[in-house]
Amino acid sequence: MRVLPRMSDKILRPFGAFGRRRRLRSQICAERDRLYRIAWSWCHDSHQADDLVQETLARALARIDSLREEGRLQVWLTQILANLYRDQFRRAAPETGLDSDDLPGHDDPEQAANRTQLIARTREAIERLSDEQRQVLTLIDVAGFSYADTAIVLDVPVGTVMSRLSRARRRMREILEGQGIANSDVVPLRRPG
Repeated sequence: MRVLPRMSDKILRPFGAFGRRRRLRSQICAERDRLYRIAWSWCHDSHQADDLVQETLARALARIDSLREEGRLQVWLTQILANLYRDQFRRAAPETGLDSDDLPGHDDPEQAANRTQLIARTREAIERLSDEQRQVLTLIDVAGFSYADTAIVLDVPVGTVMSRLSRARRRMREILEGQGIANSDVVPLRRPG
């Protein structure tokens, strides 16, 4: 029986890096829809949101080797998106990211009309928030990020995230109450599941 010499780690390392890059490319591309929803909730323009996402994906793929922790991929991508938004699209009109198709409802036409009106009012309320409050609200309540991850994405302390979120929720409540919408009528921002 002939024994083959063992390949050194130095020779095998490039193959491992290739496999990691390939796996990460696939995972990065799979995040496109999630990134689009976040971008759209920030800028309210489908073309700008698409541009933001395309640039985010391009930068992530170009810098794929700079990702140290694969488990933090979503945070890393959203941080790139937030930086691009901050740099290039700050003046765009805001959007909430809420779609009536994503929310539970009944077949009753009156309830459907009420739900559509409630979603429109919720969008309007979110649009009236400051950029900082809207970003924190959508990252936590729509995208489901933790306070810590939101702080990383926005490059602010966790305490700042918490205070912005508290002010955003309070302001949302004031706006909606001013429109005659009670707490029990408010549309949940995060999809169930």
